[in-house]
Amino acid sequence: MARPRRRNTEIGDGFTEIFNREIGFSHPITISRRISASEGRVKKLDLYGKLNGHEGCVNAVEFNSTGDVLVSGSDDRQIMLWNWLSGSRKLSYPSGHCENVFQTKFIPFTDDRTIITSGADGQVRLGQILENGKVETKRLGRHHGRVYKLAVLPGDPNVFYSCGEDGFVQHFDIRSNSATMVLYSSPFTQGCRRHHSSSRIRLNSIAIDPRNSYYLAVGGSDEYARVYDTRRVQLAPVCRHVLPDAPVNTFCPRHLRETNSVHITGLAYSKAGELLVSYNDELIYLFEKNMGYGSSPVSVSPEKLQEMEEPQVYIGHRNAQTVKGVNFFGPNDEYVTSGSDCGHIFIWKKKGGKLVRAMVGDRRVVNQLESHPHIPLLASCGIEKSVKLWTPMSNDVLSLPEKIDKVMELNRVGREDQSRVTLTPDVIMHVLRLQRRQTSAFTERRYVSTDIGSDEGNDARFIASLVANDDESSDRECTVS
Repeated sequence: MARPRRRNTEIGDGFTEIFNREIGFSHPITISRRISASEGRVKKLDLYGKLNGHEGCVNAVEFNSTGDVLVSGSDDRQIMLWNWLSGSRKLSYPSGHCENVFQTKFIPFTDDRTIITSGADGQVRLGQILENGKVETKRLGRHHGRVYKLAVLPGDPNVFYSCGEDGFVQHFDIRSNSATMVLYSSPFTQGCRRHHSSSRIRLNSIAIDPRNSYYLAVGGSDEYARVYDTRRVQLAPVCRHVLPDAPVNTFCPRHLRETNSVHITGLAYSKAGELLVSYNDELIYLFEKNMGYGSSPVSVSPEKLQEMEEPQVYIGHRNAQTVKGVNFFGPNDEYVTSGSDCGHIFIWKKKGGKLVRAMVGDRRVVNQLESHPHIPLLASCGIEKSVKLWTPMSNDVLSLPEKIDKVMELNRVGREDQSRVTLTPDVIMHVLRLQRRQTSAFTERRYVSTDIGSDEGNDARFIASLVANDDESSDRECTVS
């Protein structure tokens, strides 16, 4: 009996909104947004269709500004543009990357003809669609290690940023032929040096505050999300002596401070400037600006910590196997979305953290979710070779799956079991050395030795290798049909 009453209430609310519009009490745009953001619409989300064409896991999806075209990138190193409404592929071209493509983005105000990409080979590349339908690609820059995310400066058709596992944030202007270094991230305390002998933070995610485009948030191989003011840093080429940059603010749940057991995989800013942070094998948290620790989180007093407000938390998913993103959904970011290792898509109400929808989005893992810029539509991708599209097309208001409580409990148990695993520093360093050798092999990087000892020597050799590699003329420019 409860379910029909809920549906009637939602229908009644929708009728009231339409009535108010007709008599002039509500603006048409206002009613459209309210209906799109209603919980009833979200609970009707169902599979609209699949975009098939990639030959590997799909790692990146993004809509253009008008929402009629979607771009995707994959382990197959192909970039594909789709007319999602008809399910047809408009264009496919080889990215020029040597390894998996992790990010694809349209550059604004270019008629969707300029696309930037990044990948596991450390390259940041540009694809230019010509009038004759051919595509020219070239390398704009590179990092040492994987590059998972790019961030385009809002409203600018030329400038964007990348973050890499080398700890650097790079600034790109597509009118020039070289990148400049903006930031270098390192741990706040020596106790955080578990991740790499060179004491850098391997960055996984980057986001720009839409309310203040000078503010740049990054997250990586420790527990702190760092916010930098790009006005306080200098654009300069990589040099041999790089000092870490100080953030203007930092965010972390109180119970995760200095735990040395988590890292950040995904960041997203809401239209209101709230910062959403997803942790590996932990949970998702929403921070308001007054919840930050300032530039030095380790110096915050215990008294101040107890006075600070705790962030909103979102529970149920699991984020352990891959580097997952996190995102908002709704015209005013009324919902939070994430994929999960259990193959489900989770959608929570932003305010209060209530789980309102859970859908099976992949047979194994859902990695990324992207919202349409204008209508209630989601694109998802994961281990499978297709992009899935979700719209509120169900005739019924769908309840949560019957077994979702069991799924969420298994996710919780998995997280807790993982947190009990203890690795010695020797084992961690051995694994990291093997990973670094593997990265060096497939990116064909070379090191320049210096006579500096210990960790400083590691940093100097690493930075010197970037300087040496920047002199190499391997732009990998090509033209494809």
